[in-house]
Amino acid sequence: MIVYITLKEILNVRTNFEDADFWIIRKGQDKMLGKPTKEFSLSHIGLQLNDVGRSLFDPNYLYYLFEFLHGQGVWRQLAKGSLSLQHITVSDAKNFSIPMEVPDNFGA
Repeated sequence: MIVYITLKEILNVRTNFEDADFWIIRKGQDKMLGKPTKEFSLSHIGLQLNDVGRSLFDPNYLYYLFEFLHGQGVWRQLAKGSLSLQHITVSDAKNFSIPMEVPDNFGA
């Protein structure tokens, strides 16, 4: 069974987050929004698994999931701003949901 979990339930999400597991690009051309990177920048949104997240995911798996999501253009749908310079917000990232497979008897 697939359930959807918001990022704020499994991740610490904020800008200027030097200790994050990885970052996503917050502003620029729409094709770059949400692209994961291993390089810190003050303007990128930092993502770090919290205790709940670490019990469910490996940070490297999550990084590659974000590569896939970026390739699918999911962050473009949340873009705000002018045509040449767009951005996504920390709130967009916190409230974004990702799929997670759980056993059929999960929660029973």
